[in-house]
Amino acid sequence: MVKSRAYYGNELIDDWGFVPSTANTETDRAVEVAPKIRHTVPWRVTSVTILPDAQFEVTFVDGTSGKVDMQAFLSSSKVEGTVFEPLRDPTVFADARVVMGAIQWPSGADLAPDAMYDAIRKGNVWVLD
Repeated sequence: MVKSRAYYGNELIDDWGFVPSTANTETDRAVEVAPKIRHTVPWRVTSVTILPDAQFEVTFVDGTSGKVDMQAFLSSSKVEGTVFEPLRDPTVFADARVVMGAIQWPSGADLAPDAMYDAIRKGNVWVLD
């Protein structure tokens, strides 16, 4: 007759020897499995540089670069109560990051990279108002 025993947490792993008790089971191995994302459309952003007065420079995957001016937009009353309102604070505005080819802030605000790309291709600057 087989004697049963209750196992708790890592006891089962340790007792059965599936994983050494010193193994780091929390390691993210996704980079070993999935290839790095390569954007195939030209309007994906690759870098952002924050400038004074609610402006920044962007570069796209095809090498196109230009400036985005959000000063008038952020000064308007239409951003009150939206995810864009915190961007009025220069420190918060400076937290802009490139996330999956778009500009995004921790508040959840983001900008459409295709519209940004089209405006910059036409005039080297995208002025939001």
